[in-house]
Amino acid sequence: MNKKQAFPWDHPRFRSWISVARACQLMQQALARALAPLDIKPPHLDILVNLYRFEGISQQELARKLLVGRSNMSMLLPQMEKRGLLERRPDQRDKRVLRLFLTAEGRDLSERAMQIQTDLIERTLSATPIDECQRLAENMDLLIQRMLVADGMVDPELSEDRD
Repeated sequence: MNKKQAFPWDHPRFRSWISVARACQLMQQALARALAPLDIKPPHLDILVNLYRFEGISQQELARKLLVGRSNMSMLLPQMEKRGLLERRPDQRDKRVLRLFLTAEGRDLSERAMQIQTDLIERTLSATPIDECQRLAENMDLLIQRMLVADGMVDPELSEDRD
């Protein structure tokens, strides 16, 4: 760094950036500990929840929703399929596309994991008024959209995709 360049911690928004990053890291750690008895990790939960909500989603759509590359999906999905949690089926119209579906075991595990996550959220945020939680979520949504646009992952004109 040169003498004219400010240090990151001198930036007025540095504390916000660090707080968001630390909160995210601590939430992931807490969730990982809570999910350990189910023998899944947060990335597995992300997949299960999305398949629960969007049954029949393609691998590519799932990767986009989770903000990960298809290579990450190609590592996790076979493990989960082998465990009997999901199945991949060819699309009826385009056989090159694989659609993802939860098995009965996957649906049951998803419901148990979502309950664990909901309980963790309630324990963590119960002292925070709902309107404050909603404002925080709105601010985080704006931050997410700005970062997606800056990274070229979302067209600025279409930056309302929040699923």
